[in-house]
Parts: sequence; structure tokens; C-alpha cells
Amino acid sequence: EESFLDISRLSFSKTMSFIKAMLVFQGLGMARGAHHVCNGPKEPLIPGIMPGASKPKIILAQDIDWPRYAYLGVPPESDFEVAGIGHDIAMGLETVCNLSMTVVEMKWSKCWGNAIIGKGLEHGEVHGCMTYTHTYGARNRFMEFSRPILKDNKPAGLLVRLQNGVPVINGANNLNGLKVVDVVGWAPTADTLALAENKCTKERFTGFTMVQPTVTTANANNDALATLLNGDADAMWVYADQAKNYQCSEGVTANWDCDLWAGFGTTFAYIQTGLFGHAMAGTTLSMSKKGSGLSEILNPCIDKFILTKDYYDICVKHGFDGSCFENEHFPATQATE
Repeated sequence: EESFLDISRLSFSKTMSFIKAMLVFQGLGMARGAHHVCNGPKEPLIPGIMPGASKPKIILAQDIDWPRYAYLGVPPESDFEVAGIGHDIAMGLETVCNLSMTVVEMKWSKCWGNAIIGKGLEHGEVHGCMTYTHTYGARNRFMEFSRPILKDNKPAGLLVRLQNGVPVINGANNLNGLKVVDVVGWAPTADTLALAENKCTKERFTGFTMVQPTVTTANANNDALATLLNGDADAMWVYADQAKNYQCSEGVTANWDCDLWAGFGTTFAYIQTGLFGHAMAGTTLSMSKKGSGLSEILNPCIDKFILTKDYYDICVKHGFDGSCFENEHFPATQATE
């Protein structure tokens, strides 16, 4: 007779019991042998991805519709790969730490949705998403953040429609009784407008109603602005530099509505900028599922990398040298400002 056990003839429950018993037996053997070492994964596991055997293998995601931060690289910068300051710093971590970094494209909505974790992060498609602001509010109930890679340089603002060149709402308005549209999935998040101080009155905004966009396209910023311009909202809660970043020019690969945003200064304008009450910290390298432990892997590497000349060079390349954390490689006059 054959001397081995053919588990293919066992029922499912007996097969699973057999496997569990073998794992226990193997574990006991490893515990008894001091020369055995448990070489488990070095990072949170992702279904369908071979884990790092000797060093952490980290996969981060970004979209390609945020100039300077996260965009589509074109020759000569890259052969249509993901690009941006987040990508460059992520890859730079390999020079200061023993880890492997990969950056992939993923829609922002799969990272963070309407005050809830996006399906991509929830289901573990990647380890984390890049260049998110560490805001107060809902994000902290679902997410953990790495250390920032930029200072708290992302103030918020309020956009309103213009009629004959004049804002339909002036800057002294506290928004009481008005409807404010949020850019779904983006900072500043809807729940943080209540934390912001009106720069004219020195009081917090109050009595407003946050509304969802009434227009749906592939770009959340387009949706919010179109909702404002068609009169379904009185104001738009958005980054203070978003209208500038979405101006199209030669060499810009845009997947937003250039014509819509070209109305900046003629059909819409800011009545408030420089609002900082929404953020706990600046732009981070990673936002990941709470409890993932990703920040524990990345933070020591970020701390090392921001001291390097490579960090300075990346900041200059993307025009963020005024927003980066100064190190000894920054010009002396800038480092002392």
C-alpha cells in the first residue's frame, strides 16, 4: 500500500483540519530549533502581489489630474508614466532605506470618497495614496497618515460666481443660509468649513448647508465648479490655489475642463483665501487604512530623505522650494526665512 496521505480524497473540512495541524506542527518545530528564523512579510499584504522577502515592498497610488503634485509625465520627463512631487519623493526613499517603492495610477475616488474611505484602500488594492493633506475631521476616523513631505502649504478658499465682474457674495458674508458645494474626495473636506475663520470678520462661518454636486463627470473639481456656475450652490469650498493650478497652458496634459476653468476672474472668483483651519499637517506622502502600520515603515525614511540634496532638487524641479522643509542644501537666505 502507498505510505502517504492523499488529501485530495478528504472532505473540505478534513482537509482544512489537516492543513491547520501541519501548520501547528511546523510552528512547534521552528520554536524548538533555534536556527530557524520566521521570515514573514515586511509590509501589509496586498492580494495578488508577491510580498517583500528581504525588505518592505510598498505600492503607493496617485491620480494624474493635479499639476505638480500628481500628473502624467510626458517625454522627456518620462514615457507617459505617473509623475509629480509625490512620485519623486516616494522613489527617492529607496536611496535612504532598504525598501522597494512602486507608484501606480488610481482614481482619487478609490482613495477617499464622500467622507468615507475609498474602495481601493478599503479593499487593499494598494498600500496607500499619495499627496493627501492631513485634515481634521472624517479622514482620521478611517485613515492614518505618514509624516508630511511639504509644510502646511495648502490653504483653502471660497469661490463664488461673478455678475458684471462683481461677486454675488462678498467676503464679509458668514454664509448663513447659503449652500456651499464640496469637491467630493478632495481636501478641504466638507466637515472642515465649520472650523475655518472668515478673514474679514474674524469669526467662523456658520449656518450654511453643504451640498453635493449636481453635475457628474470624471473630475470632482469640474463637478463642483459647474454646480456653482449653474446656480445650484452659492459658494464652493476648495483649495485656494486650485483655480490657478487648473489653468491650461502649453505642455499641460489636462484631464479637466480647460474652458470651464478659464472663466477664473470673469465668471467666478475667490472671496476668501488663506484659510488654514482645515488641516492638521501639510501634504503627506501616504494616506493608508487606519491600523495598516504603513506610516511606521515610511516615517523613518521620510525623516532621512528630507535631509538630502535629492529632496532639495525635487522641490526645485516641481516649484515647491518655498513649501518644502529647508535643509542644509537650500540657499542660506531661504533657509533662514
